[in-house]
Amino acid sequence: MSNPTAAMIVIGDEILSGRTRDSNMHHLAGELTKVGIDLREVRVVSDDNGAIIAAVQALSSAYSHVFTSGGIGPTHDDITADCIAAAFNRDIDVRADAREILAEHYARAGTEMNAARLRMARIPEGAALIENPVSAAPGFIVENVHVMAGVPAVFQAMVASVLPGLTGGQPLISETLRIDRGEGDIAGPLGALAEEYPHLSMGSYPFQKDGVFGAHVVIRGSDPGMVEAAMTKLKAAFA
Repeated sequence: MSNPTAAMIVIGDEILSGRTRDSNMHHLAGELTKVGIDLREVRVVSDDNGAIIAAVQALSSAYSHVFTSGGIGPTHDDITADCIAAAFNRDIDVRADAREILAEHYARAGTEMNAARLRMARIPEGAALIENPVSAAPGFIVENVHVMAGVPAVFQAMVASVLPGLTGGQPLISETLRIDRGEGDIAGPLGALAEEYPHLSMGSYPFQKDGVFGAHVVIRGSDPGMVEAAMTKLKAAFA
């Protein structure tokens, strides 16, 4: 049986403009690999209603799970919650349990619960909340879409909240071999090995260091024995 699949939507003009470097995709990919959910696609979209809605609808119908980051804060350009509601034709409003979470958090901090902060309690109808132990404002889940914050520390905490509730598959095993030759020399034997092991993923990642050309060849798969056998043959080919 094949592993469940996933896609990610990274939302925000600040990512596309280069002002902010995204680290959430790297974190999510590593965590999904550990639990046997295969991340197949990542899209970066602007703070545009139509673009977000289209991406959510396309990816939620193509993959087992979709994870979004960004756009659920208190400012005018945080439009993700409204877009998720529109994508699934659901109403959205301030929800009592989300409001209570925020009210308790800001009361402890001695901070006013103003209209802007209350925006973070607006949740699409029928959604399940995602716990946020860092800054309280919850994420939420609508159907197979997990909507989370863009701030890395909060995103990581939300991923940790969500993953235990998901059914995974076989975790991917990965082995790497450094080969101090150009890719032109590596390509032939590696291609033959890939044909011999069609159920494994093999990639060559070149480098140049101190005048030396080479590549790190990575073999990935869910069968540890098969990965080990292929790596043994790779090492023999470049002994």
